[in-house]
Amino acid sequence: MNNIEEFLKASSFAVAGASRDRSKYGNKVFRALVASRRTVYPLNPLAPDVEGATAYASIAGLPVVPESLSIVTPPHVTREVIQQAIAAGVKNIWMQPGAEDYKGSQVARDAGLNVIDDGSCVLVLLAIEARKPPR
Repeated sequence: MNNIEEFLKASSFAVAGASRDRSKYGNKVFRALVASRRTVYPLNPLAPDVEGATAYASIAGLPVVPESLSIVTPPHVTREVIQQAIAAGVKNIWMQPGAEDYKGSQVARDAGLNVIDDGSCVLVLLAIEARKPPR
């Protein structure tokens, strides 16, 4: 199984940088994961909710530890989110294009996390997944 398959097979997800603004990628990623019928939690320290779902200020505040975390934050924030993910026990992180922090990536890899930071976008993969016929 490759890194992306490992990320997508998780039973729970969180989106760091989930936004209330539907034009922002953090919102689009959150909505796409929800539309794919996955359990998803929005992370946004400044918003009480995103798309009707309770938003959480940090990974530690979530009701469960998500297996997979999509990061849609500026790189200087990404590194802090990665530290939170490691401390919480997240297994997979996917830094969306523009969110990559290579020092953070190395720290996450050294901690044993599955890391996707190659410029691939979860929105593209979820769109492809949605077009596949059901098994």
